[in-house]
Amino acid sequence: MTPKEIDALFERFRDANPEPTTELEFSTPYELLVAVALSAQMTDTGVNIATRKLFPVANTPQAIAKLGVERLLPYIANINFNRTKAANVVAMAKQLVELHGGQVPRDREALEALPGVGRKTANVVLNTAFGEHTMAVDTHIFRVSNRTGLAPGPDVRAVEDELLRVVPDRYLQHAHHWLLLHGRYVCTARVPDCPRCIVRDLCHFPDKTPGDAPPLEIAPGRPRAK
Repeated sequence: MTPKEIDALFERFRDANPEPTTELEFSTPYELLVAVALSAQMTDTGVNIATRKLFPVANTPQAIAKLGVERLLPYIANINFNRTKAANVVAMAKQLVELHGGQVPRDREALEALPGVGRKTANVVLNTAFGEHTMAVDTHIFRVSNRTGLAPGPDVRAVEDELLRVVPDRYLQHAHHWLLLHGRYVCTARVPDCPRCIVRDLCHFPDKTPGDAPPLEIAPGRPRAK
């Protein structure tokens, strides 16, 4: 994509959805960190089912550490790989208490040192909880970036670096969520909904889904429930 096309793409996303956010439900940086840690190979809906049961009982590092793995498991029974994730969440809680006074650090190195926290999770927390200009590239963002020609790359880190290079600064705060929601609901993996795509004319994908339909008036996605 040319710089002019990239600017137009994000201008349309902004006009359609000025304040996009995650579909994970959270009210504190720690709740977000736990939700993201549970989200691997899960839908946000599935994670929300678990955290709606868990957070009223334990939503601080101190409370999760006290709960322990065995008592945490029933709250996240619907989560894939729940025992491994429970062990990581409890170990992460203990480390936050011991090293960070029970607070989620606003620092990439410190976040990635926590059990079960990788680069993508750190990027989500830094962007969504703290407003940092980071880009957490998941399968949706990877697909949209390559398919449209926005930021092609062979792997997620290459796409992340390219997005940070080409996305104008004024759009970086929300670019992650715009691209994620677009990939989740419009630019889907098997049959993209090109007829209703608001950036179809800017997209470089040669095999667009044929058809005519009114473009979406708003970018897809739901407001956070909490």
